[in-house]
Amino acid sequence: MTWGVRGLTVRLGSRVALDDVTLEVPDRAVTAVVGGDGAGKTTLLRSLVGTVQPSAGEVSRPRPEQVGYVSAGSGLYLDLSVVENLGFAASAYGIAGGEVEGRIDELLVRTELTDARDRLAGRLSGGMRQKLAFAMAVLHRPGLLVLDEPTTGLDPVSRMEAWQHLAEAAAGGAAVLLATNYMDEAERATGVLVLD
Repeated sequence: MTWGVRGLTVRLGSRVALDDVTLEVPDRAVTAVVGGDGAGKTTLLRSLVGTVQPSAGEVSRPRPEQVGYVSAGSGLYLDLSVVENLGFAASAYGIAGGEVEGRIDELLVRTELTDARDRLAGRLSGGMRQKLAFAMAVLHRPGLLVLDEPTTGLDPVSRMEAWQHLAEAAAGGAAVLLATNYMDEAERATGVLVLD
């Protein structure tokens, strides 16, 4: 399945944020959106996940419960622990019973957050917060995973780990779309859209 936008135009007040943008986001691939600040990357991602309504054009996406989204602000509850954040995400996606504990444990190992499971999210480093946000977004095994600049501010090792997680999500069947300011990251993607 391929998700994406066709002829997408978004007006925010009198300003045109996106003008006639077309992008395909295929399953089992990582697609990157590159552009400078204010180019419309976040608006494009928000349009695809359904939080911004287009002024014109078409948007193709799975049902909301099949979308995983990591905003630029990560969306963590800072006064909850790592495991409480994951539990909250599980309940929001309707994952219950023994499946929750197993999936949370799996993601804690995968993101190397096992030792921080009881730490408040507000006390995590920036890289650990990004890992937790990623784990929350993939907890329900989404068909479409959308991430807004997920590696901004990360050290080189954490950036490589983040890309490994993205590749694993794509290999598992997800259509992965991320916005980035880094051209070296865009070169790793299967497809690239440059916004100017």
